[in-house]
Amino acid sequence: TLRMLVPVLLLVLSFCLRGRAGLAPHFLQQPEDQVVLLGDEARLPCALGAYRGLVQWTKDGLALGGERDLPGWSRYWISGNAASGQHDLHIRPVELEDQASYECQATQAGLRSRPAQLHVLVPPEPPQVLGGPSVSLVAGVPANLTCQSRGDAHPTPELLWFRDGVRLDGAIFRQTLLKEGTTGSVESILSLTPSSHDDGATLVCRARSQALPAGKDTAVTLSLQYPPVVTLSAEPQTVQEGEKVTFLCQATAQPPVTGYRWAKGGSPVLGARGPMLEVVADASFLTAPVSCEVSNAVGSANRSTALDVQFGPILQAKPKPLSVDVGEDASFSCVWRGNPLPRVTWTRRGDAQVLASGPTLRLPAVGPEDSGDYVCRAEPGLSGRGGGAAEARLTVNAPPVVTALHSAPAFLRGPARLQCLVLASPAPEAVVWSWDEGFLTAGSRGRFLVETFPAPEGLRGQGPGLISVLHISGTQESDFHRGFNCSARNRLGEGGTQVSLGRRDLLPTVQIVAGVAAMAMTLLMIITGVALCCWRHGRASASFSKQKNLVRIPGSSDGSSSRGPEEETGSSKDQGPIVHTDHSDLVLDEEGALETKDPTNGYYKVRGVSVSLSLGEAPGGGLFLPPSSPLGPPGTPTFYDFNPHLGMVPPCRLYRARAGYLTTPHPRAFTSYIKPTSFGPPDLAPSTPPFPYAAFPTPSHPRLQTHV
Repeated sequence: TLRMLVPVLLLVLSFCLRGRAGLAPHFLQQPEDQVVLLGDEARLPCALGAYRGLVQWTKDGLALGGERDLPGWSRYWISGNAASGQHDLHIRPVELEDQASYECQATQAGLRSRPAQLHVLVPPEPPQVLGGPSVSLVAGVPANLTCQSRGDAHPTPELLWFRDGVRLDGAIFRQTLLKEGTTGSVESILSLTPSSHDDGATLVCRARSQALPAGKDTAVTLSLQYPPVVTLSAEPQTVQEGEKVTFLCQATAQPPVTGYRWAKGGSPVLGARGPMLEVVADASFLTAPVSCEVSNAVGSANRSTALDVQFGPILQAKPKPLSVDVGEDASFSCVWRGNPLPRVTWTRRGDAQVLASGPTLRLPAVGPEDSGDYVCRAEPGLSGRGGGAAEARLTVNAPPVVTALHSAPAFLRGPARLQCLVLASPAPEAVVWSWDEGFLTAGSRGRFLVETFPAPEGLRGQGPGLISVLHISGTQESDFHRGFNCSARNRLGEGGTQVSLGRRDLLPTVQIVAGVAAMAMTLLMIITGVALCCWRHGRASASFSKQKNLVRIPGSSDGSSSRGPEEETGSSKDQGPIVHTDHSDLVLDEEGALETKDPTNGYYKVRGVSVSLSLGEAPGGGLFLPPSSPLGPPGTPTFYDFNPHLGMVPPCRLYRARAGYLTTPHPRAFTSYIKPTSFGPPDLAPSTPPFPYAAFPTPSHPRLQTHV
């Protein structure tokens, strides 16, 4: 309970003392508004009476702290005797951010001083005159002098113009504000028209404000100058197209000339820098003058001149195609340019007759026959250059003209195709095919199909054209006796024509084709037969005598036969022995057959028999021979009957083994000949006739030739 009574007793004691003294905490001195230059020191006073508690300062409501050195605020501190109640706020050096509202507060007594506004003045920087310190002006030419003041001057300075200590009126003042509302820059523009007396004069621009009442000055000196005075000449002034021309540009200026620039028709001439220009004249110089611009430090001036260039005609505007209705007027125009003016004539293509002279051609009440191309022609100039021709087409709109085109005849129940050509301007609305039971403009209907497409260039004539085709699938008898109408219509009228379908008979064509095929087959068979016979007779036939068909071959029964050629010494009546020789008489002719002389010297009447390669060796290895004849007693020479083989067609080149022939031809008909030691008559049995082979019948076939 004692602890609770101590605060109450202290409070009662303080009231008793205050009542006895009769004084309460109060301000003896409060801060006031101040204006301080940027960088100076500001002092805001504050004195309290009857107060021994905490005192603090606030800046725009923000407490700076209760300590005397104000930690965190390096340029701020509190001075004075705290015991006597002195609490002054000092700021040094003052910056622009220190501009604010300040209060002195006795926190324990609940006292606040009135707000004191601190204004920070920023003196202006020395102004700048654009173009200074020496400004060049042109005499008699209005000019503006601009003076600017930049920086954070506060308050905003005013800019004044003085000449020889006398203020000049008429300047325009302008300032630029930043986004934060502070002044960015201010400028003053002085307009004047200098004269020759102003050369060397000095003008002063002064920046003045509350922060700097005397202001800061910037002087500028006027220097009167003038731009170049230019003269331009051309030599020669009148030229023919293609000739050289020299331009000369002369100028006087103060200060001296710094550059030349040449242009033609407003476009710079590349590479031209000096006072002289050489060019080759053409038609463009007549309408595109040449200019010379001369510059110096003050300004520039230019002069221009045009040449009198003589040139041939040049086409500037071509005639345009026209499309007019029949009976209306048509008019063409074309523009040619030349110096001197060219002569222009009008003709029709393919016709030398001059229809008109001048830039315009008028054709009254045109008809379809006037359709075509019209030529606008200009003759070359005096120099022989230029000239030429331009043309344009006239299309006369008229009703369609329909013409039937050739259509091939068709077979009955076969496809057919009918065509018509439509020439029309304007283009027809539709092309219609009609016949007895109907009509068709496009697409298909039953057996009929219509196609329409642009006509080729060669068929169009003087205007656009269309080709319409009527396809018929499966023609009928009535299609060849009826007429098909092809018609077209445009806004000017209608035209049409009749197209007939020709018929082509099938029977004569079939007969002709069949006859040609039969003749071709017959001729092919004849040629094949002849070629086959020639081949077989040349490659596979052996020729023998037609009178004798027995040949005596001496030797053993092994089937090998020897023969040899010898000169012919006997006749058919000789009975001498067989003459044996070597193989020198075997000759291979061009056809591949073996050709030999008569080895019996006429004994057997076998002369020069040509043996074909069709003869071959027997399966045992010997020469293939027919079966031997049983005629004659034992011991007599063996005879072979060739009669059955003389009437046979030679077998194929390759023989079948089962028939007793080799599968490949033998290279020799006879392999060798054995020459006997003596030449005598043959040993015959007593009952054997002198010529045993005569007992056989003579073959009925003709004698084989010895040479094939």
